[in-house]
Amino acid sequence: MSAIPERPKGRSLKPLRELWPYLRKHVGVLTLAIFALLVAAAAALVVPMAFRDLIDRGMAAQDADTLNTYFVAFLAAAAVFGLFAALRFYFVTWLGERVVADLRADVYARVVRMDPTFFEVTRTGEVLSRLTTDTTVVQGIAGVNLSMTLRSVVQMVGALVLMIATSPSLAGMIVVLIPLVIAPIVIVGRKLRSLSREAQDKVADTSGMAGETLNAIQTVQAFTLEGLHTQRYGKAVEDSFRVAIKRSKVRAAMTAIGTMMIFGSITFVLWQGAHRVLDQEMTGGQLSQFLIYAVLVAVSAATLSEMWGEVQRAAGAMERLVELKVATPNIVAPPKPQALPSPPAGRITFEHISFRYPSRPETLALDDLSLAIEPGETVAFVGPSGAGKSTTFQLLLRFYDPASGRITIDGVDISKARPEDVRSRIGLVPQETVLFGTSARENIRYGRPNASDADIEAAARAAGADDFIRELPQGYDTFLGEKGTRLSGGQRQRIAIARALLKDPPILLLDEATSSLDAESERYVQEALERLMRDRTTLVIAHRLATILEADRIVVLDHGRIVDIGTHAQLLESNELYARLAALQFADIGGSAPASAA
Repeated sequence: MSAIPERPKGRSLKPLRELWPYLRKHVGVLTLAIFALLVAAAAALVVPMAFRDLIDRGMAAQDADTLNTYFVAFLAAAAVFGLFAALRFYFVTWLGERVVADLRADVYARVVRMDPTFFEVTRTGEVLSRLTTDTTVVQGIAGVNLSMTLRSVVQMVGALVLMIATSPSLAGMIVVLIPLVIAPIVIVGRKLRSLSREAQDKVADTSGMAGETLNAIQTVQAFTLEGLHTQRYGKAVEDSFRVAIKRSKVRAAMTAIGTMMIFGSITFVLWQGAHRVLDQEMTGGQLSQFLIYAVLVAVSAATLSEMWGEVQRAAGAMERLVELKVATPNIVAPPKPQALPSPPAGRITFEHISFRYPSRPETLALDDLSLAIEPGETVAFVGPSGAGKSTTFQLLLRFYDPASGRITIDGVDISKARPEDVRSRIGLVPQETVLFGTSARENIRYGRPNASDADIEAAARAAGADDFIRELPQGYDTFLGEKGTRLSGGQRQRIAIARALLKDPPILLLDEATSSLDAESERYVQEALERLMRDRTTLVIAHRLATILEADRIVVLDHGRIVDIGTHAQLLESNELYARLAALQFADIGGSAPASAA
């Protein structure tokens, strides 16, 4: 699947099974946690027995030494309980942190490998919400909440067994009443899980809305839309709040029902026990022991009812994470990928390519396109908006696969090679440069992660970026801001060119890197591009024809089809569409279209 599907309302805890592989990797720590839990629970269960003997034997014996012995035993049991409870807390907290870290890493590793189709239908903010909010919810159930659940189960089972040993008839009443107590909790828990899932979706919606707004903050402010977006975000927050409150009401009701049912049942049974003491069918110590065990059962059951809500919530969160974890991209390597030849030449062929974008299946983006490009050749693509220029780049980078036909690099069908191998041979300088929130040095290093500082600085000099980088406050180590906001458009483009130079690919894709620059910045960038294009196969998307006059060939596209190929001079004579585009553009600068490219 290429995107997150429509999410059905879950009614089971099956998504939590996905946590087991993460827990199994740390089975040693899990074993230590369970051992500490069992010792602490055993220490807690021994106390009522000692209390019974204290009442029935120690108090009856009227002996100070006997009393002291039992109180020392109490103190020892408390010390053992405290020590192993602390160990249990440490181990399960470590386990929860470790599991959520591994889970986040796995989900992120899957998301960054998804193809563009996935991101056409999935909001980035929702993905971020799942990586943060949902993993935090899961962290609880994999750590502290898991410990509390296991402790409560062990404590409740142990206390029930010892209650039966103390008074089978009274314990029988407890056992009969337990299903009556649990049934309403389970029923309400299902409703709680549905509301938890809905609340998490609402939080993801608010994250997505905030992310979109902040990423386009200058546009928002330029159109004075702060109030509108504040209103929309406020409404989304209120929707999230209403669902969260509804969930809290259901959870509070579940807790109230569970607590009343549990303690009501215990009170009834103890009332029965009190009458048995009066009838001398039990001793005071036995009733005290039974009372403490009953309290342990009640507290454990109440904790389990509370944890059931957390388990339901974690199941909803895990369900959302599993959807990302199992998402599969459409673009994958074949079972036996074919190696690209070495050394690379840079020969490209498009053979009868037809393609429709998944989000626009009714429209042909490319229609039976065939083109052969020789090593070292510079080929420009021109045409009106929607002609298919960018689509050729998208397919060559194998972000999509064509519906029919094939693309080859150095004779190898790119669909039969690893996508990483294909992309490693291609350098891209986009129209809108993408810089990361790190230093200038690290932004250039993206071209070749293992490059030395000397190689990075050499690439910057070749791209005409060295001078302005050294003038930054910390030079190459200056933080450039999110998306490189501390640099001008021309400076950002030269960083991108330096990155491509560092990569040193045999094939270069230029998406008209100078179309949005002023004249001075364009001159610097154009000089850097000319150095970058030397001895490489270069494909250029041309928005301004003046930048491609010296291309070896110009391909004119219209409605996804090649309508003509030639030099600038040839196309002026032979192609009406190209001549019209040239006339419009060169008229804007007060001159006629040059008649020759050379």
